Amino acid sequence: MQLYNTLSAEERAELIDQAGKQRLTLSFYAYAKIQDPKQFRDALFLAWNSLDALGRIYVAHEGINAQMSVPAEHMEAFRETLEAYDFMQNIRLNVAVEHDDHSFLKLTIKVRDKIVADGLHDDTFDVTNIGTHLKANEFNQILADPNTIVVDFRNHYESEIGHFKGAITPDVETFRESLPIIREQLKLHKEDKNLVMYCTGGIRCEKASAYFKHLGFKNVFQLEGGIINYAKQIKEEGLESKFIGKNFVFDHRLGERITDDIVSQCHQCGKPCDNHTNCLNDGCHLLFIQCDDCQDAMENCCSQECLSITHLPLAEQVKIRSGKQVGNKVFRKGKSEKLTFKHSGVLSDISLAKAQETTDIRHKINLKQREKKLLLGKISHYYVKAQVGLFELENEQLHTGDTLLIVGPTTGNEKLVLTKMAVNGLENTVAKTGDKVTFEVPFRLRLSDKVYKILPQDLN
Repeated sequence: MQLYNTLSAEERAELIDQAGKQRLTLSFYAYAKIQDPKQFRDALFLAWNSLDALGRIYVAHEGINAQMSVPAEHMEAFRETLEAYDFMQNIRLNVAVEHDDHSFLKLTIKVRDKIVADGLHDDTFDVTNIGTHLKANEFNQILADPNTIVVDFRNHYESEIGHFKGAITPDVETFRESLPIIREQLKLHKEDKNLVMYCTGGIRCEKASAYFKHLGFKNVFQLEGGIINYAKQIKEEGLESKFIGKNFVFDHRLGERITDDIVSQCHQCGKPCDNHTNCLNDGCHLLFIQCDDCQDAMENCCSQECLSITHLPLAEQVKIRSGKQVGNKVFRKGKSEKLTFKHSGVLSDISLAKAQETTDIRHKINLKQREKKLLLGKISHYYVKAQVGLFELENEQLHTGDTLLIVGPTTGNEKLVLTKMAVNGLENTVAKTGDKVTFEVPFRLRLSDKVYKILPQDLN
């Protein structure tokens, strides 16, 4: 019984391209009391894997939170898998404004303590006692009321590229940080103000609305379906958008445009820009805003230091980050003294520029992801002392001078130029399908690591 992924992201992307069929990017959530999250998780994996549904999903005793990519032709069958559960019948699916067939490349369903980490330890807090839901038109109307306070319950790197005009935008990196900050700021307005809140898809502000009702706030409202649903409704109903800029999303796109206003700056040069990227240095991966000019000049890096590291031999790069890579502690969310034009907290509602014609979203992801590659085989042995890897060539030919990419869950993504190899035990410059290839490698390999050959291509 398969309850985990068997294909890499690269292999899945190739299959999606070969299929040539439309996929829909969507999100949904539901707060409910789930007795056995592990059993629930396994049942969902079996059902969704059979439909080629991909995504990042969290389940807990308090409910489910999902961001997914589903083949358009399987949407009805997908809905049926949801409606098999009482608490997900007639559930709202937030369908993305922009679609990208590569928005998700794996089906990952994880069991968590909570679907939204809140840092609260209060057994009397009822997460299902939520505030009043507002549709787009109702939301626009209440924003015009002078007794309304609107709060953005997203993080600084999300609100920086787009937000509702006049909103409080806390300078935080997590949802749990925002709760005590907003609680302190609004403690004198429990009865005399409309507390209106929003987030990306509704899940964070739904919990926040229940929390502030628990604290005694009388007039608590939330944007139904979050910014994603708001964008869909204003387009369908011809309403004015009170949201300005771009909506940050948690998939490979990193954002979808709501209005053509650019309200943020390139963190390196200050030019109007709202395209996020991750630093190419594997020991950094800082999330930051970078314009096309800086992307070309800095090669997707956040600083000269990181740029210099990416130019070192792979063995040297591994030594530099050895012992430092500790999960999410490495992947910072846009806070660095190296970013001269980073802004958080109180944000402007003024448009700095208008967005030009949309470029290929995947161009913004990462230079690595633009490379074309061919799967050669899998590592069958690694000689630790000699630092030599062995694999059987399953496809095409291999020549000295070719660039190899070795991929594995522990190894990561490592690249090297093949300067010398042995073919069937003898030194040679060419290997054919079926040959056993051994080669020196400056980093540790694991059995079943996949070996790819980087193919020449035109990046223009």
